[in-house]
Amino acid sequence: MEASNHTQVAEFIFLGFSGVPHGQIYLFVVFLAIYLVTLIGNATIFTLIQVDTRLHSPMYFFLSHLSCLDVCYLSVTVPKILINFLHRRNTISYNQCMAQMFFLMTFAGSECALLAIMAFDRYAAICQPLHYNTLMSSQVRVPLAVASWIWGFLDSSLHTTLATNLDFCGANHIDHIFCDVPPLLKIACSDTYVNELTLHLASIFMGLSPFLFILFSYTYIVSAILKIRSNTGRSKAFSTCAAHLVVVTIYFGMANVNYNRPSVGYSLGVDTLISTLYCILTPMLNPLIYSLRNKEVKEALQKLLSGLKTVYTFNPSK
Repeated sequence: MEASNHTQVAEFIFLGFSGVPHGQIYLFVVFLAIYLVTLIGNATIFTLIQVDTRLHSPMYFFLSHLSCLDVCYLSVTVPKILINFLHRRNTISYNQCMAQMFFLMTFAGSECALLAIMAFDRYAAICQPLHYNTLMSSQVRVPLAVASWIWGFLDSSLHTTLATNLDFCGANHIDHIFCDVPPLLKIACSDTYVNELTLHLASIFMGLSPFLFILFSYTYIVSAILKIRSNTGRSKAFSTCAAHLVVVTIYFGMANVNYNRPSVGYSLGVDTLISTLYCILTPMLNPLIYSLRNKEVKEALQKLLSGLKTVYTFNPSK
């Protein structure tokens, strides 16, 4: 009987950009530019890995999955944000909100797991070079990549199932720019204890455990690098890990700020900025980091551009 007094909402209203009502067109241009750069950057990385035989190695196999995840991750939120900018109405239906939260958490959880797998790949390459081909054979790396996607799927399925059982009593204003578990729990009128407990436990198991695994792996990696006698050898070994380390630092650093900051003391504007940096700028930076820090990727890109230039030059129709 008590549940019958609860009014379930049909849509939610995002308040994240409510402070700039007259700047929607400028925000549209900025977010569209970020989205296009992310799509082009990650698509380029993925294409290079597929067409250049020098990049047919386990490290780049996992990098291709990271590029796919980044595109999927950004595509869950930005298109809806762009549509809302054009319509000047920051709303999302209840079903779309649940779907957005589900896919957002799927890709976020999968990226955590994939970054941990990439750390294991670097461990195998540097600490177990004689067994690397066995440890990272196709029979191993393909199941690992699939497992990273399943990891995120299981996490998001749990949270989304619990979220669909929440009542909102007509409250539909979300202090955010997309649907996520914490802001939904703030406006729910039903008991959220199980949801909050599950969120904390999942953060430890699904988020913290991959990070600790990465730290554990790099402890052995750094130790092995320091044992290399030549400066050239140490520099080469470290260069193979540099891009991954930068990506890990940015991703987990921003995730920590986004999900573990105090619930009070931050304005809506600051919350919006942090969420934007974590969920929108991070996927854009990953291909830039790997292309700028990786000699093989830059060489593959130069080769591809040279090939396209040759085709364009000798095409009779031009």
